[in-house]
Amino acid sequence: MSLSVGLVGCGHWGRNILRDLLALGARVHVVVPSAESRQRAKTLGAAGAWPELAAIPEPVDGFVVATPTKLHAQSIEALLPSGRPIFVEKPMADEPAAARRLVAAAGGRLFVMDKWRYHPGIEALAQLARAGELGRVLAVRSYRLGWGNPHGDRDIAWHLMPHDLAIAYEILGRLPAVESARAVLPHPYDGDLIATLCDGPDDVRVTIEIGGAHPVNRRSVLVVGTKKSAQLADSYDDCIIVRAGAPGSPARTAEPAERRGIGNTMPLYLELAAFLGHLRGGPPPRSSAAEGLLIVERIAAARQLAGFDRVG
Repeated sequence: MSLSVGLVGCGHWGRNILRDLLALGARVHVVVPSAESRQRAKTLGAAGAWPELAAIPEPVDGFVVATPTKLHAQSIEALLPSGRPIFVEKPMADEPAAARRLVAAAGGRLFVMDKWRYHPGIEALAQLARAGELGRVLAVRSYRLGWGNPHGDRDIAWHLMPHDLAIAYEILGRLPAVESARAVLPHPYDGDLIATLCDGPDDVRVTIEIGGAHPVNRRSVLVVGTKKSAQLADSYDDCIIVRAGAPGSPARTAEPAERRGIGNTMPLYLELAAFLGHLRGGPPPRSSAAEGLLIVERIAAARQLAGFDRVG
């Protein structure tokens, strides 16, 4: 029997979630206030579309939340009485107090959709780091630059930083504290940000650069080790690049860079497959609610250090 999933929200990104849930064989009941969105969801293949949770005519096995960021906490709290597992789009909430409340209330039933933790390139970088092939990891650097803010309900830091913090967590298995953060543009153009995370002078340094004022998109992740460095140069690349040598080794004596192939399955599909597997009794998906809280806390700390004045 196919799983039945409640999808709360079906906007621009929610439609992609609906598509992949259907491709994975789930029956999807969409909950969205707009009559136009409900009709679109049914046209796309939803088993039904309803204005409120109580209208869903059958029990569901789990929920996926794809509402705007400012509504995440409210949406999750409305679902908690169901007792079903919940998979929420990142970030889990838009302020630490709400995220802590959700962790306390939902416990092991709440997970965050950090799709980059399922990206084949990020998984490959994490495997290299864990296996010790890179030597001691010295730094993780990520760039997430493009044009504009895809979501107007919160500034671009709330929408972009969760990706790169989740990537760092996947590679390192932990997330250092925010050491520094500065805005790239003057107020009121808050959002473009460079942040460094580090737990001490001898600790790995995580540097994240995000921005919405770049005409050309850039999505790149670099892991620097004492023996080798490895990079996913672009989010759609079919390989990672590995180069032997310590940082600063003479270029003329360096070995040629090595291209290592990676899978090409889209990470959204992979993370939804993991959630459905969990609903069938399998292991929980990445990331836990506690890890989601950690990311919310790091974003809040970076925004404070950067002097962002706007709420959100």
